[in-house]
Amino acid sequence: MFATVTSDCMKCGACETICPQVFRINSYEIAEAYINPVPQAAEESTKEAAKNCPVAAIILE
Repeated sequence: MFATVTSDCMKCGACETICPQVFRINSYEIAEAYINPVPQAAEESTKEAAKNCPVAAIILE
């Protein structure tokens, strides 16, 4: 699985809170998926982060 954060990100930090193994707020103060492919152990929390993104800015492939 690969995770991408689109430019729709509103910088709320929910993804980083739910799944810090994959998401972080970068130096531009927007979220990014900093590890791809997503480690198997983090797949469920990555899906949870995408589901809880208030602007649906996380794309999973």
